[in-house]
Amino acid sequence: MKLQCGGRLLDLTRPVVMGVLNVTPNSFSDGGRFIGRDAALAQADVMVGEGAAIIDVGGESTRPGAESVPLQQELDRVIPIIEALAGRIDVVVSVDTLKPEVMRAAEAAGAGLINDVMALRGPGSLAAAAAGRAAVCLMHMQGEPRTMQAAPQYKDVVTEVDAFLRERVQACIEAGIDRSRLCVDPGFGFGKTLDHNLVLLAALPRLCVDAVPLLAGLSRKSMLGTLTGRAVDQRVHASVAAATAAVLGGARIVRAHDVAATRDALRVAEAIVAARQSALSAQES
Repeated sequence: MKLQCGGRLLDLTRPVVMGVLNVTPNSFSDGGRFIGRDAALAQADVMVGEGAAIIDVGGESTRPGAESVPLQQELDRVIPIIEALAGRIDVVVSVDTLKPEVMRAAEAAGAGLINDVMALRGPGSLAAAAAGRAAVCLMHMQGEPRTMQAAPQYKDVVTEVDAFLRERVQACIEAGIDRSRLCVDPGFGFGKTLDHNLVLLAALPRLCVDAVPLLAGLSRKSMLGTLTGRAVDQRVHASVAAATAAVLGGARIVRAHDVAATRDALRVAEAIVAARQSALSAQES
């Protein structure tokens, strides 16, 4: 399984880590830590050294209750960082945005992946992505960031998320975006209760849409704080456990703040999956 990221082909035969690089003052986990150019580039270097295959640069927080950021402010935050990273690191650079203007500018600056929490539903976003060559991650979210956690409700969360992701994949294909450029994300914590998140995590094999790679973003999220009672900066162990579960369920990309620990977890999960497949093959023969 491979993902076409502009001029780079990302091999997903083995699960990979997407390192989170928030250049915002108000992200839920690390807001303000990497908002300066030097700090952001240094953190990217650390994550690449720890084994990240993707660096995801975000200039607008999408945590529950977050306010939108003016377009120019978001451009000023992310474009200089993406330009610098594209000439500095030998991994895919991603932009975490829902604005089509930022998508276009980021791709021109060297981004090979667009990570959109709105799944290209915003005005102009689908056209912006279709006009370029970057890969796209389509995420499920019920509602929008400011209100998504007010009272999320589903009749069947797995069926509804699955149907949404399939519809967005089809919309992209009809718009001219090749399937090889697409991956999907069930959107843990985006318009979902703890029970919704756990049911989705348990049902990940059902959400691997039409051979499109699955991305899971569980790192340090509030669901892990609820389960463990740990503060946001003390959730590395819970995040690693969730990442392992995600890969066992079929995820090929895991979005994480703690890259080294997550990469080790992915290798263990990968070995378990390989052993399971070998055992099944032996039984069938």
